[in-house]
Amino acid sequence: MEFDYTAATTKTFDEAVSSVQDEITKAGMSVLYIHDVQKKLAEKGFKREPFKIVEFCNAKFANEFLKIDTKIGLCMPCKINVYVKDGQTFISGMRPIILPQFSPQANFGEIPKEIDQIIQNIIDNAK
Repeated sequence: MEFDYTAATTKTFDEAVSSVQDEITKAGMSVLYIHDVQKKLAEKGFKREPFKIVEFCNAKFANEFLKIDTKIGLCMPCKINVYVKDGQTFISGMRPIILPQFSPQANFGEIPKEIDQIIQNIIDNAK
């Protein structure tokens, strides 16, 4: 089982970030914050290719997860990374189906699979 779902895109970096935001909204979720990792690291003297982390959430799913196991909050909110590596733009998200590995005693039911599919759809539609 893969930890991430990653897709290459022919879109520019900025187009990909915008497209991810649009697809998150279309999926009924809210964009909470966008971390500009490249900018933050540059402020500390480190150079890297463009990299943004898009944080997003669906309150219904978040509440369900937290009722099952409060420690899952350590993995929240969901994040999709958009980055450039060797001149190629990628869109990447963590796969929620791995969450039961972090909390094997909890019964998450089908929720991780449902959210995993939503995240894959966001990435596929954004690329």
